[in-house]
Amino acid sequence: MDATTAGAGRNPAAAQGLGATPGTAAALSAAPTDLARAIREEAHRLGFDAVGFARAETHPHGERLRAWLESGSHGTMEWMAREPERRSDPRAVLASACTVISVAASYYRGDWPRDLPAAAASTGRIARYAWGRDYHKRLKKRTLHLGRAIRRLKPGVRFALYVDTGPMLDRAWAERAGIGWIGKNTNVIRQGAGSWCFLGEIVTDLDLPPSRPAANHCGTCARCIPACPTGAITAPYQLDARRCISYLTIEHEGPIPLDLRPAIGTRIFGCDDCQEVCPWNRFATPTALPEFAERPDQQTPELIPLLALDDRAFRERFAGTALRRAGRNRFVRNAAVALGNVGDERAIPALAGALHADPDPTVRGHAAWALGRIGGSAAHGALLHAFDRERDFKTRAEIEYALSTDTDPSTTKEP
Repeated sequence: MDATTAGAGRNPAAAQGLGATPGTAAALSAAPTDLARAIREEAHRLGFDAVGFARAETHPHGERLRAWLESGSHGTMEWMAREPERRSDPRAVLASACTVISVAASYYRGDWPRDLPAAAASTGRIARYAWGRDYHKRLKKRTLHLGRAIRRLKPGVRFALYVDTGPMLDRAWAERAGIGWIGKNTNVIRQGAGSWCFLGEIVTDLDLPPSRPAANHCGTCARCIPACPTGAITAPYQLDARRCISYLTIEHEGPIPLDLRPAIGTRIFGCDDCQEVCPWNRFATPTALPEFAERPDQQTPELIPLLALDDRAFRERFAGTALRRAGRNRFVRNAAVALGNVGDERAIPALAGALHADPDPTVRGHAAWALGRIGGSAAHGALLHAFDRERDFKTRAEIEYALSTDTDPSTTKEP
């Protein structure tokens, strides 16, 4: 479990701190409202864009989570189905919990680069949140600094903190703490700032006055629903992860369903479509946090070289980024799908090489699919040659399907 739990006198790291917090001496005996104000000021000093407080009690969204899990909408994310009650009641994490402190930090860095030359090689698209450093570690560090600052304000306080990977309903608590409302695309939207933000929580036994829950301002707007390329937003506030491109390209292991591959386009890690059309995101301003600055070639990377990445090269290229979560096999699989959708004949040699020699059968299968999409005699020949050698039955099925769909002119009979 990715959480840091700090109890009085048993966490040596908590004593290292960041230096004295302004007003610390006064805050030690301050009223809860003054203490909340001091925590809010410290959160902003640490770079958080928003902070709010909610009562640590059973959240009603727990029932919605259970219904969502029972419908199977979580796909292969089995970890979400483990102990769902821990996600809705923070007291299951910290028995003495009184308050959930929710924080948000923007990761918005602007629009996609537009300076690609007209003859540029085929490129993929990586979701904005992964343009910079891995937010889990960076945001967790800032959240831990906030927890230590609270410890200085109120010695003896106990807390547990989470940044996306712990058993917490991040968005539900952000809404309850007044950070923003859960939109129809199921993302948290901040009024006047949009939805490009990371979330974190500190569960603590400190009793603080709760913030006013965020009001919903989606109104009649539903632009996000038809904007989803795969129809994953099945109704307002309802997401079927099994159809979501972010799930398919990051969390889902194994083959991507055939009917969804064309809709993935060139998205090789995540998808921003439902956020890009949200009117509230026109208010977004670029973050000043340096760790979320875009890295070179991590927005729209060339696709063909990605097929040649082995596990070591993948880990070295994307060290310290969120892209490592997908793992090498899934990431290269995604690149093959994107190349098939681009239809660039220049990719045929690289795809044929992946089909013949990649150690992962899923990558080989998706390379076959891409060759079938591109078509032509070179692609057809590579598929036939691979079919004679392939021993994995699922990959052979992919090759057979690709052969049935490719458009090799040499095998087309005149009427």
